[in-house]
Amino acid sequence: MPAFRHYLSLALSLAPLPAFAAPLTDLAAIDRAVAAFTGQQIGVPGGAAQPVDRRLRLVACNAPLALSWYGNAQTSVLVRCPDAGGWRVFVPVSAERAVPTVAPAVMAVARGEGVTVMVSGAGFSVSQPGEALDAGAVGAWIRVKTAAKADPLRARVVRPGLVELPVD
Repeated sequence: MPAFRHYLSLALSLAPLPAFAAPLTDLAAIDRAVAAFTGQQIGVPGGAAQPVDRRLRLVACNAPLALSWYGNAQTSVLVRCPDAGGWRVFVPVSAERAVPTVAPAVMAVARGEGVTVMVSGAGFSVSQPGEALDAGAVGAWIRVKTAAKADPLRARVVRPGLVELPVD
C-alpha cells in the first residue's frame, strides 16, 4: 500500500494544475470611457469608429483609465492602464462628417470663424488665435487650424469663439 500512495502522490504532483484566470478589463467600460472623452458615441463622427475588439484580453486595471488624444491630427484616442506594467490601446476616431441635425442658431462656432484655441492641463493654460474649419455647438469636437500647426487639430467647443485642447 505505501508504494501505491507514493505513485498516487507522484501522479498528483505531475498533473497539470487548473489555470486560474486573472481578472480582465471590461471592454465595454473602455468604449464608455472613450465616448465620454470624445463626447460622441461609437460610429458617430468624432466618436470611436467602432467598439474595442472583443477578442482583447487585457488584465484588469486597478487605477482609473488614462485617456488622451494620440497624434497631431487627433485621429485616435490612447487608452492606457497607468498601473505598473499596464497596457495601452489605440482607439481610432471616426473622421466622417455628418450633416448637421441641429438648427444653425444653436451653433456656437461657425466654419471659417476666428476662435481662441486654449490648451489647458493641470495647473496651466495657454491660448492662441485659430480658425474653425467646422461649425459646432458647445461640447462638439471640431477641426481648427492655427498658425503654429500646418495640420488641423481637433478641439472641443467651450463657448462661442473659444475652443479647448485638453491635456491630461
